[in-house]
Amino acid sequence: MTSVLIIAEAGVNHNGSLELAKQLINSAAIAGADFVKFQTFITELNISRNARKADYQIKNQEKPEETQYEMVKKLELNFEDFRQLKEHCESKEIGFLSTGFDFPSIDFLDELNIPFFKIPSGEITNKPYLQHIARKKKPVIMSTGMAYMEEIKAALKVLMNQGLKRDQITVLHCNTEYPTPMNDVNLKAMLTIKKELGVKVGYSDHTLGIEVPIAAVALGATIIEKHFTLDRNLPGPDHKASLEPNELKAMVNAIRNIELAISGNGEKKPTNSEIRNQNIARKSLFLSVDVLENTILEYKHLIPLRPGNGISPMDIDKVVGKRIKHSRPASYQLSLNDLY
Repeated sequence: MTSVLIIAEAGVNHNGSLELAKQLINSAAIAGADFVKFQTFITELNISRNARKADYQIKNQEKPEETQYEMVKKLELNFEDFRQLKEHCESKEIGFLSTGFDFPSIDFLDELNIPFFKIPSGEITNKPYLQHIARKKKPVIMSTGMAYMEEIKAALKVLMNQGLKRDQITVLHCNTEYPTPMNDVNLKAMLTIKKELGVKVGYSDHTLGIEVPIAAVALGATIIEKHFTLDRNLPGPDHKASLEPNELKAMVNAIRNIELAISGNGEKKPTNSEIRNQNIARKSLFLSVDVLENTILEYKHLIPLRPGNGISPMDIDKVVGKRIKHSRPASYQLSLNDLY
């Protein structure tokens, strides 16, 4: 079984600090994630000066009156910063990723030779953006928060019209609310995407805790993306809906365990680890009372008891009606040699 790809989403939880970003890399590497992912953008190319913030951003920020532009501008790292972050990832033996939000950022990330591109939920209806990504001819993972199925189909069509193959695209089910209420997760939608679109699927999670991404893996997710932070109490829009380092590590460990648990061939039979327990847990036929030589055995003479290394209770009808060769006491374990 191919391992689930686990992306630790640092996003903008570095709060504009290169040093904090490096600490996030360290934490993701220790947790065992495959990649740590940031967000690369030029604020002026993405947000108008008067764009309002989302409600969750207003709630999680110390300055609710500031615009989305003002908030995001403070979280922007420059291209040289990202060069350093990639080098730091290499030194910690964890993959580097970043979501590019505009053409210069996408081109820069391509120069850094990232292995695939991530399309965030907000860009799924941005045709020029989708076309620019697809022309890089690299694998793509695409989040689908806020999207209708028809919008996902339209985005796939744009990507494939630019030459991407269906098997180069992984579609992530996602809910764009931070944190996502459990009753809005709708994990079954991931299965619908897989069935209707014939693509590999994954899950980008914004719930609190680690249960839902683990469940997504059990349902067949090939990629898990999850926000994390060094401290949920730090100021910033995404910290409150992010895992802390110990939780990220717990999620990674749980996913790896789930991978093992669902990796069997589907054949139902005793495993090597449980065969030795068969005789201990199962029962075999014993005498329930003292029985004299040549007695014709009846049901009342028999009782199933542990261990199960004798005559199986499933064969009780083959024992009833047989004679016992010798007198035996109660609690005696019968064998076929005792009967005639």
